[in-house]
Amino acid sequence: MTSTIELMTAWVRACAVSDLEPGWGEVALIGARQVALIRVAEQEVYAVDHHDPHTSAPVMARGIVGSRGDRPTIASPLHKQVYDLGTGECFTDPALSLRTYRTRVVGGMLEVELDG
Repeated sequence: MTSTIELMTAWVRACAVSDLEPGWGEVALIGARQVALIRVAEQEVYAVDHHDPHTSAPVMARGIVGSRGDRPTIASPLHKQVYDLGTGECFTDPALSLRTYRTRVVGGMLEVELDG
């Protein structure tokens, strides 16, 4: 007999999109998690773990927002590792990755999907 574990997910309202300034990060406490919210365009917002994967310091919302080609990125403000905001892949150290969360905008409000 095979059992399956069903992951429960929930969309949690974080803030109004208009509260976020394009090109900058803000940190939000969503549930028990510190999540860095990064708005890169009018309706394009990314959510990643606020803790730096290399040092575990809670600093990613203060990272440097940029891009590699058409892929939006954030660089750690401590050691400058560069991460893809969509996938969490680290461009500068393949051993590292940044946890990402799905986002959506509903009625002007940013929602972040958290797993149970």
